[in-house]
This record gives sequence, structure tokens and C-alpha cells, in this order.
Amino acid sequence: AAAFIHTGDTVMQFKAVIAPMLIAAVGILLSIIGIFSVRTKENAKMKDLLNSLAFGTNLSSVLIVAATFFILWLLQLENWMWISCAVVVGLVVGIIIGRSTEYYTSQSYRPTQKLSESGKTGPATVIISGIGLGMLSTAIPVLAVVVGIIASFLFASGFDFDNVGMGLYGIGIAAVGMLSTLGITLATDAYGPIADNAGGNAEMSGLGEEVRKRTDALDSLGNTTAATGKGFAIGSAALTGLALLASYIEEIRIGLTRLGTIELTMPNGDVIATANATFVDFMNYYDVTLMNPKVLSGIFIGSMMAFLFCGLTMNAVGRAAGHMVDEVRRQFREIKGILTGEAEPDYERCVAISTKGAQREMVIPSLIAIIAPILTGVIFGVTGVVGLLIGGLSSGFVLAIFMANAGGAWDNAKKYVEEGNLGGKGGEVHKATVVGDTVGDPFKDTSGPSLNILIKLMSMVAIVMAGLTVAWGLFLLKI
Repeated sequence: AAAFIHTGDTVMQFKAVIAPMLIAAVGILLSIIGIFSVRTKENAKMKDLLNSLAFGTNLSSVLIVAATFFILWLLQLENWMWISCAVVVGLVVGIIIGRSTEYYTSQSYRPTQKLSESGKTGPATVIISGIGLGMLSTAIPVLAVVVGIIASFLFASGFDFDNVGMGLYGIGIAAVGMLSTLGITLATDAYGPIADNAGGNAEMSGLGEEVRKRTDALDSLGNTTAATGKGFAIGSAALTGLALLASYIEEIRIGLTRLGTIELTMPNGDVIATANATFVDFMNYYDVTLMNPKVLSGIFIGSMMAFLFCGLTMNAVGRAAGHMVDEVRRQFREIKGILTGEAEPDYERCVAISTKGAQREMVIPSLIAIIAPILTGVIFGVTGVVGLLIGGLSSGFVLAIFMANAGGAWDNAKKYVEEGNLGGKGGEVHKATVVGDTVGDPFKDTSGPSLNILIKLMSMVAIVMAGLTVAWGLFLLKI
């Protein structure tokens, strides 16, 4: 987006490029302070643990806000005060997404507790309630991102919707603001699987009930922090995806120049030099409007990509799990004494099945994510690719939040019952919530997080293949 601002002023463009790098670098350092500020008492409740993590994140955010204003003032970036406000917008949106995720996935709050109660009538109602909870949980993050996009665009553009270049830069730097606390949010995200594995080790080692109780509490917190981390990642992907559109159009400019197209003839007859064309000029030149069937076709394909990708990854988990179940049953049949503890299971065989299955099953989804922007560009041209990126961004963002939050809520609903609520472990409600937890694992650990990668991968492939799209776009439609 920096290429579309201060055209001809390379010094100011350079400052615009290094500003987000400096903010991100300082953010990592200040996140360390936030990490060391996290303290908790012995036998703390879930809300106490969440509040201690929130304090560390909030402290880092306040320090980063002050550092951002200082950095942009030091660079003397044009409109630096309002661009700093765009960074603050990104931080606030990130905090809102985090709190929303916490509310919908933590067993300390009513939504997850109600999900546990739905287990009284069986696993089917647990699944239905979990899907409904996940869908409801998309409202706050989506609205927060929408407000964040508009606010950061207006702040950076000087409240001028026609100043698209600066507006897109504001959206991009808002994404930097959201991720400036990455040091602490990434740590809390990584904490989830660490706590989960600690609980598994405690159980396999035969440690006392008190140890397992503590690891369960930490594991439950880890489910919420992991969902929060995924919310941050997908929220930043939504903001970054819009900024990457500007990068894509800049690559289109380079592709046109290399093909010898030094002037653009607009629909109204005006002629504009390719080197001086603005973002809006390119949109007009390629007729990127919702009334263009090529744009609509791209939007539909992009929206479909998110669901296709999720379907492939969900089925991949099912197939790999099937192979694992077959192997476990084989070991129970052939290795006597596993259940009594007299014989050691073949752990390595199970690990090999899951590892090889994961690598093999991701080949087709990865190829589809790479090929889709290329084929769309060749068939529908630049306009089709823009539609593809917008469709994939909008549907992928909402679907990822839904899956991450639903999966986290299912997992913590089971933990809530295991704490002794609603009949406790081994009861009928617990059996129902175990089914929900099993369904939720591929939601929150596989398909949901992978959409973040899908959005960015399609954008980057489109940018890399922009020259091909310019040269061969609409090729099949011309035959």
C-alpha cells in the first residue's frame, strides 16, 4: 500500500515501509514486559487465570500505543498522528476479539456452561448447541473488524474516502497494531498444547489426582488462550488481506509496464500514464464493480474455496483417525497385557501413522489453494482474481472464527463437566460432551486455523502470478 502513497517521493515511501517494521519490532520487546507481569495465586480460579493474562496483554498494549506515537513522530510521516490512531484501532480490535473469544469459549461464562447443560439430552443436542454457539460468536469479531477497517481507513486517509492509497495503508498498519502484541499472544497460544501435553504426561505417569486436577485447569485455560490466539491470527488476516489487494494491484502495474502498456485508456476516454495511475484508476480500468460478472464469478469461487478447503481437511482428519483406530485395535488384539499395564504399546507406530497421514492428506488442499488463483486469473483476468481474493477473505474469516470458537467451547464444556458439575466424570452428560469434544478437535485444531493460511496463501500466489494474469488473463474466454 506504501507504493500508492506519496507517489514520486521515495523518501516518504521508504518511511512508510519501515514504520510498520519498527512498530512490530518494538512490540516484540514490549510484549516481554507484559509476559513478566503475568502473576497468579496458588489455587487460582479460571477467571483469575484469565484476568492475569489479560493484565499482561493490556499492559503491553498501552506501552505499544505510546511507542507507536513516538516512532511515527520521529519518522515525521505525513499525517503521523492519525496513522498512529489507526494502529490504536488495530490494538483495540484485537482486544475485542480476544475478550469475545474468552466469553464464548471459557467455562467461566454462561455460553459454555449452557453448552454443557445441553448434554442432558444427549450428544446430538451438544453438537447442535455447539454449532449455534460458534455461529453466534462470529458477530462481535466481524463487527469489530468492520468498524476497525472503516476507522483505520478514515484516520489514515484524512477522512477522505477518495484517498484510497492512504486508506489501505491505514488498514495495513492497523493489522500491524493488532499483531504488535504477538509476543504475548503467541506465547499464550503456544501455552495451550503445552498444558494439554503436560496433562497427558501426568496421566500416563500415574501421578496423583491433585496433579491431574491442576493440569486440567491449565489445559482448560489453554483451550481458551489457543482460541484467542487463533482469533488474533484470523482477524489480522482479514485486515492484511485488504492491504495485500494494494500489493496485487501494484504487481499488475509492473506487469503492464513490462508488456509495454505505458498508458491506460479509461472507460470515459481519459488516458493516464501507467506509472502514475492510482488504485482507483486501476479499478476503473479493469471495471472492478459488483455488476461485472467476472468479479461476481471470482467472489463465488473465493467463497467456495473456504468451504472446500475445510471439507478436505475435515475428511483428512477423519481418514487419519480411522487408520489410528484400526492400529490401536490391532495392538489390543495382538499385544496381550496392554490394558493391565503388563505390556508396552507400540507408540512409534501410532505417531508414524498420524505424521505420514497429515503430510499425505495436505497435498491436495495445498495444490488447490495454489492453483485456484492461477486458473481464475487465466480464465477471468485481473477482475476475477480480485473477486476471488475478496470472496475467500470474507467467507474464510467468518468460517474460521466459527470453527475455532465452536471447537474451543466443545472442549471446555467437557472440562466443565469433569470438574464435578452436572454429574461429573463418567456420567451421561460427560459422555455426551466427550462426543462434542471429539467433533470440536478438528474444528479448532485443523480446519479453523488452516483458513488463515488459505487466505494469505491465495493472496501471495495471486501477487506472484500477477504477470501471468496480465499477459494471459481472459485467454480462455477469448478462444
